[in-house]
Amino acid sequence: MKSTVTWREARTFEAETEDGFKLTLGTSHNEGAKPGPSAMELVLIGAGGCSAYDVVSILEKSRQAVDSVAVELDADRADDPPKVFTRIHMHFVVRGRGISDDRVAKAIELSVTKYCSATQMLAQTAAVTTGFEVIETS
Repeated sequence: MKSTVTWREARTFEAETEDGFKLTLGTSHNEGAKPGPSAMELVLIGAGGCSAYDVVSILEKSRQAVDSVAVELDADRADDPPKVFTRIHMHFVVRGRGISDDRVAKAIELSVTKYCSATQMLAQTAAVTTGFEVIETS
């Protein structure tokens, strides 16, 4: 896996993956509007995306009628550099028909403790907790 991050101006950077996907990131540092998410926001989003992917995959394999999965992320960081994450809560909202709470709980547990490399890395410095709700759709 390869990526390139290039400084563009002020506190603005452009990231490009080896597949050609581009993303603007940066911070304002009192220099105006933020140009995009910060690097740490992207780390948190990455953990959410990694885990949401796993949950969808696991639920589909267990033949659950999933319409959508969202994960709401809430995190705290240390006050002192390097300001690592110290707490991350992941709240999953699963929508579908006749979805088993037990299967959702198991899918989340498997993702966070076994399959998602991003949450495993972050769990080295942060207490990672989860919650979920299942919303029945017609």
